[in-house]
Amino acid sequence: MLGATYSLVAIGYTLIFGILNLLHFGHGEVFMIGAFIGLQMVLLTNCHIVIAILGSMVGAALLGLIIERVSFRPIKKEYHLAPLISTIGVSIILQEIGTRIFGGDIVGFPKTIRLVIYKIGPVQVTSVHLFILAFALMLMITIHLFIHRTKVGIAMRVTAENATNASLMGINTNRIVSMTFMISSALAGAAGVLVGLVYNAVSPFMGTEMILKGFTIMLLGGLGNVMGAMIGGIILGLMEVFSVAYLASSYKDAFAFGIMIMILIFRPTGLFGTRLHEE
Repeated sequence: MLGATYSLVAIGYTLIFGILNLLHFGHGEVFMIGAFIGLQMVLLTNCHIVIAILGSMVGAALLGLIIERVSFRPIKKEYHLAPLISTIGVSIILQEIGTRIFGGDIVGFPKTIRLVIYKIGPVQVTSVHLFILAFALMLMITIHLFIHRTKVGIAMRVTAENATNASLMGINTNRIVSMTFMISSALAGAAGVLVGLVYNAVSPFMGTEMILKGFTIMLLGGLGNVMGAMIGGIILGLMEVFSVAYLASSYKDAFAFGIMIMILIFRPTGLFGTRLHEE
């Protein structure tokens, strides 16, 4: 369940890296804003959690479009560090906005899903766990089918391979970049709500840790590899849970990142290979 939510964030990282060959450090704060959008929808309208997740996806997608238009498109591409610095600035700005609007305290979701406990042998799961896992997997399957079965998805893959060739083939690469930001941000918004449900905690600083985990998963699965991001997220989630079960909760991050470092030492391209751009 935890790994599936991590995968949604990592897929967004991977899509943006695949198209622009750029690390978007503001993606974690989009995740945070999405969580707060969903939380506020539940608190203010008492809507079902599914409606809140869809609302957070729409709000995060619009935020992603604004970020692309304001912080990426005007920057000249020959200055390679400028877009990276811009993403760091976006991260700081969004965190300050979140703190100013929602405050710095941790808040939780009210009960929106009827709690039912299921026992399968020695394993005990709840209806909340099953909902989070099912919704995250549904989104991953949907994005996989979208990328491989639709014209827009194929255009995204062509643009990721070579943007110049894509333009010569008649693909509007600026439009594809905007759509990539919107789709990636929508996934981050959904992940924000789901992680908020997992821990029953939402704060303006929750995106900082997710930046590192999303980047870790992308490295683990392979840079630019969407399927690798899906599986890598689940692997990282399992590592964290097993480290808590057999070691201690304070070691979960060290254990998970230690395993990642070992994998990258012996397989630098990640578990499923890295997609390289042709210049």
